[in-house]
Amino acid sequence: RRMQSPSKPALRSLHITLWPAAAVEVYTSKEVDAVNGTNLRLKCTFSSSNPISQHLSVTWNFQPEDLMTGPTQLSSVFYYLKEPYKLSAGRFKERVTWDGNIERNDVSIVIWNLQPTDNGTFTCQVKNPPDVDGTIGEVRLRVVQKVHFSEIHFLAVAIGSACVLMIIVVTVVIICRHHQKKAQEKRIKVADTELREKENLKIREEKEASPLED
Repeated sequence: RRMQSPSKPALRSLHITLWPAAAVEVYTSKEVDAVNGTNLRLKCTFSSSNPISQHLSVTWNFQPEDLMTGPTQLSSVFYYLKEPYKLSAGRFKERVTWDGNIERNDVSIVIWNLQPTDNGTFTCQVKNPPDVDGTIGEVRLRVVQKVHFSEIHFLAVAIGSACVLMIIVVTVVIICRHHQKKAQEKRIKVADTELREKENLKIREEKEASPLED
């Protein structure tokens, strides 16, 4: 029996239109330096070809610096889905707060009390269904040691002591020179007085000797 070929409507129904998957673009700073013991805002913004979805999610992860050359071991930092979720465990427990604004495409966070162990790379990933693919933002953080108050205090005391010592030395030199000048003036005055007295004595002696010669 001869088979009939599919009708044109049936052929059209087999055609499936494939649209390219939309992507989310994420923007972060490449490198950030911060002082040990301070707080840092890690800025992350995004753009999407679709309106912001109620199912938008934000995931922040962390890879320590000492493990960046080895196997990938990411630590959870922060998660957002309709609302911020706090970590129940891990190095960033109770140290991360939400500082973003979804309506402004801002998904930034704040890390409190930075530690040297926070050196590494933070990643920021945003999914805005149906935009679920795209770039992942990376921020490399370097925590630098701060100068302790005791060191600042010691430096200030050392500089202050040097200044006070210099002032004392200059004052002593000025006083010594002043006394030397006064002593020299006094010696000159005494010498002048003695010279005048000697001259007056000589004149009196000459006057007393004059009647005798007459």
